[in-house]
Amino acid sequence: MHYKDLIVWQKAMDLTTEIYRLTKKLPKDELYGLTNQLRRAAVSIPSNIAEGNERASTGDYLRFLIIARGSNAEVETQLLLCVRLNYLAQEDIEATLSLNEEIGRMLSSIITKLKN
Repeated sequence: MHYKDLIVWQKAMDLTTEIYRLTKKLPKDELYGLTNQLRRAAVSIPSNIAEGNERASTGDYLRFLIIARGSNAEVETQLLLCVRLNYLAQEDIEATLSLNEEIGRMLSSIITKLKN
């Protein structure tokens, strides 16, 4: 199956788009801090899914999915930090957090299946 057909990749692309939208609301002095970090972590999720899917071995695919899952956790942490710093309201990130959690569950499921 091509990576573009994977629902988890499609949802990760949606998440990345949403992160770019949300980070436009962050203060300008965070451009090289949280804004950049959040965007890089979000981009890493679909990128690692795609790269792993295109690799020749299951072991490589598994490794890239684990990296994607780590980036997914990074996005969640940074969104919660934005709320703690009063850069974003909890209501602003609820739908994004929900999508992020769904992607995390999907990645964990694929990882478990590949390990077995």
